Amino acid sequence: MSNKVLFLKSGFPRAPLGLGIGRYVCQLQRVTLKFCKTHGASKGMRDFLEHDLVDYASKNSGIVVYVKPRRHRTPVITAEYLNGEKQWMNVSNYSREDIVKWMELLRTQFHDGTKLRLRKLWHTEFPSIQGPWTPLTFKDPSHNLVQFPNKEIGSAIKTEPTATEQLIELYKAQQIGEQQEQKTENQRNTSEGSA
Repeated sequence: MSNKVLFLKSGFPRAPLGLGIGRYVCQLQRVTLKFCKTHGASKGMRDFLEHDLVDYASKNSGIVVYVKPRRHRTPVITAEYLNGEKQWMNVSNYSREDIVKWMELLRTQFHDGTKLRLRKLWHTEFPSIQGPWTPLTFKDPSHNLVQFPNKEIGSAIKTEPTATEQLIELYKAQQIGEQQEQKTENQRNTSEGSA
């Protein structure tokens, strides 16, 4: 097993200040696309520039996109975020579709998540003094002395009839209505026959 994760920065999952509170602020500030005009490894990047770059730039007007041709170098995407972090990515021999997906990922994240080792999957600045919630938190203490299985406690709480029960009631009402109509029709027939 590798120990390289021990040298990564550690922290908790977090969102940048104000993100999602009131309005969404795209954290990607600047993208630099470096490529070679002739090298075969840059074909996917050149296809992205020819077909998708104008749409990407028009849809994401808050992101500054720089295009930098370099001779005989591998294609690279450099992303800079509002918190000052930079993410560098080698996209040598990537297809156009792969570059579209990576550009979308860079746009939606707020820093390079692979550089952070998570201490825990959750974190709060204001921990509860009551402890974590459990299904037994607000139960009646008298339930501690009950012998289980208990039909009273274990029964499901029904507040209103289910859709199936409503359909059965409608069907029964319809059957009763048809029986009453049948009876009244039979009574008419017998009264007409006797007269």
